[in-house]
Amino acid sequence: MRVTLRHGIPESARDAAAQLYWQAFGGKLGRVLGPEARALPFVRAVMRPDHAIVALDDAGRLLGMAGYRSAEGSFAGGSVEEVRAHYGRLGAAWRLPLLWALGHEGPDDHFALDGICVAADARGLGIGSALVEAICDEARARGHAGVRLEVVDSNPRARALYERLGFRVTRETPIGALRLVFGFRAALTMVRPV
Repeated sequence: MRVTLRHGIPESARDAAAQLYWQAFGGKLGRVLGPEARALPFVRAVMRPDHAIVALDDAGRLLGMAGYRSAEGSFAGGSVEEVRAHYGRLGAAWRLPLLWALGHEGPDDHFALDGICVAADARGLGIGSALVEAICDEARARGHAGVRLEVVDSNPRARALYERLGFRVTRETPIGALRLVFGFRAALTMVRPV
């Protein structure tokens, strides 16, 4: 199987991208964005296809993707209006502070990886590593000193992958009582120079 990396999510792969994102991050975000029947349309709507690098097979099937943040926005953030449109005023009132607390970071000189996921049947083929390298290339092209990502303490497999690819933990941020909502105790900030 030949794998092609490209910038942007093709419109034909948008549903698959939302599903893949939810499979990867639904465990962490499920209590806030779920149930799945509500979360998938929201994720599909807020994804910025221009803020992703994707891996496709010969038939154009989405095998993996890596989102990123730039000055223009983030891959899967969503605005206040979008959250209200999908969850209503009441639903947005309690979701927005939780999402803000989870995703709020100060600016720095590193390019921010905003989620990476690989389809279950494509794992172990080097797609995750290729996507990380493509993100590093993008960071370099944009003049950043390095790439920054967050990984939760309950995902040692992802942390090990990032460490093999040259990332090092620079900060551990406990999330306190939010652990009861999100299911992990701390977010680890990892950085790799480019």
